[in-house]
Amino acid sequence: MLYVVLFFLMFSLLLYVILAGADFGAGIVELFSSQKNRHLTKKTVYRVMGPVWEANHIWIILMIVILWVGFPNFYNVLVVYLHIPLTLILLGITLRGVAFVFRHYDAYQDQSQILYDWMFRISSLITPIFLGMTFGAMVSGQIVITEDYTNFTFYSLFIQPWLNGFSVLVGLFFAALCAFLATILLIGEVDENTPNIYLKKAKIATLVVVISGFLVLSFGFVQEVYFITNFMQNSYSLGLVALSAVLIFPLLYSIKKEFQIASRTFAGIQVVLVLIAAIIAHFPNLIITTTSEISLLETTATDEVISVLGISLIIGGAIILPGLFHLFKSFNMIKILE
Repeated sequence: MLYVVLFFLMFSLLLYVILAGADFGAGIVELFSSQKNRHLTKKTVYRVMGPVWEANHIWIILMIVILWVGFPNFYNVLVVYLHIPLTLILLGITLRGVAFVFRHYDAYQDQSQILYDWMFRISSLITPIFLGMTFGAMVSGQIVITEDYTNFTFYSLFIQPWLNGFSVLVGLFFAALCAFLATILLIGEVDENTPNIYLKKAKIATLVVVISGFLVLSFGFVQEVYFITNFMQNSYSLGLVALSAVLIFPLLYSIKKEFQIASRTFAGIQVVLVLIAAIIAHFPNLIITTTSEISLLETTATDEVISVLGISLIIGGAIILPGLFHLFKSFNMIKILE
């Protein structure tokens, strides 16, 4: 049953990165659009993502519950030593949700709409950056695990692990990945009489992802970040990254020809390949501290708890996944069956 729990944990992670990533990326695309195109992007984002945007965060909630119940020691390290970026992520998600609602449903259309627009755009950029910085902190090797807090400063314990060059680069890479997913999603969503401005944006976003990913690997290699050196020595991880790189060429062709289904498929596969490459590079030791490595499987819950959790996930998945598919299909988010 442990494998069932691990499957749902990784499956939730992949879905959250792809679905919520495209959601965050829409705000990033709007932020970096010209004044002329911002209104068009705002309308397009609302029409495409408005009906389904709330469903995306179910996956991060599911991940938190699985870690909390099934892997308490791992969860404890995260919420204690990375409580600042996690709190900022929660704040960003909340502010973004509030802004999304009020800029479309506010009873009074006044100057406050400007505030809501900028709140939505900025939080759409900041939140994925902190998400990426949190993962960067987990594998940067700068987390200090201690029971005697008097020997360390607040900065060294709770700020330095996530506020450093490597973690910041990982955060920027994830934000670029979100923008990449959003531009691919929006390619086929413009009106017939409107120029498809997202074709160029998709090509630019693809280039930014490649450059930012290269910077993460280069910086980590130069700084001798243990996770990166392991990553570059793992033949499976390198193979998956290489395959993802090869798929750039059919992706760019699909973008050029405006093949909506093909471009979404290639982009989704690329993101999944990169995520799996990062996970298997050092699995199950997904937290690297200054003195040791913490395994996800080091202190799992009891067999009874894992069994109940696994059965609950199977039942919940059988109910949620068909409903989610129907939701996306109803609002034209899934077109592969057409």
